[in-house]
Amino acid sequence: MLGLAQFVLCNAVAPLQAANAARDQTTVVNPNTGLAISGFDPVAYFTDTGPKIGRPDMELSLGGVVWRFLNEGNRAAFAAHPEVYRPQFGGYDPVAIARGTSVPGHPLFWAVVGKRLYLFYSDTARAAFMADPGRIIEAAERKWPEVARTIAR
Repeated sequence: MLGLAQFVLCNAVAPLQAANAARDQTTVVNPNTGLAISGFDPVAYFTDTGPKIGRPDMELSLGGVVWRFLNEGNRAAFAAHPEVYRPQFGGYDPVAIARGTSVPGHPLFWAVVGKRLYLFYSDTARAAFMADPGRIIEAAERKWPEVARTIAR
């Protein structure tokens, strides 16, 4: 398991230029790379049964957020159905959201439930979610509009 510092180092790329374009402010973006879910391919969670780092030459910008993919097929699938492959709650931990706060999820703590991807702050949060995902998802969906308004813009 990579620590956060190691994770950022293994994904080191030249920081993306901050454009004045509007960005989806509720998606977790790595502040060091400018990438959604730190450059992991969101489709790979479904097709490769786990997190895989995307390639710099396989990027797609959506709503001002840059996503990376392993291959053309994954990029095309995401482009056609981003609502399916994007992490729910913008990549914020649903356990924290259910409690009324926003905590960015980590791409290595994840679950696919109900054909949707969820990211968690820690393995402990993931375990709490997996104990009763329906209850956590329902509570997080109720709280999300309020929590999303509090995310720094």
